[in-house]
Amino acid sequence: MLKPLENTPEPGIPDTSTSKAHISLEEFRELLDRLHPFAAGLGIEILDIQHGRATLRLPPNPTNQRLGGIVAGPMLMGLADLALYAAVVGATGVAEAVTASLTINFLRGAPADGIVAQARILKTGRMTAGEVLLLPESGGDPVAQVVSTWSVPRKKA
Repeated sequence: MLKPLENTPEPGIPDTSTSKAHISLEEFRELLDRLHPFAAGLGIEILDIQHGRATLRLPPNPTNQRLGGIVAGPMLMGLADLALYAAVVGATGVAEAVTASLTINFLRGAPADGIVAQARILKTGRMTAGEVLLLPESGGDPVAQVVSTWSVPRKKA
């Protein structure tokens, strides 16, 4: 299985390696159960949340497949959106953040085995931006690349 994303800073991307996530794995799972019960229907596993980074997994499931035995695009989009939500909450602590835009680039068919989403935040603020790579759990090149912006309301004092 793929490991969670490592915090290796890149030029122009915030270094989050010294910051602690604003939410733990267990707190995030409870948040999903309480505020986003639809997420359970996707069957996505939350593997890791850091400050501005998250790793999630879509396990193999025949109901996620389309003709040709590949994972359906809407399932990949849901995985990417949830991965970025985890990264946004990990970076900001704001559970009320909502997707403002999401663009997915399908690079090749997603094999029916597990798919791992590696999300990272590129910029935080009222409009927070991030990206996700969707990778076959068995290894190999990405199946999709996603960029997204999020509207993050200010925390109430």
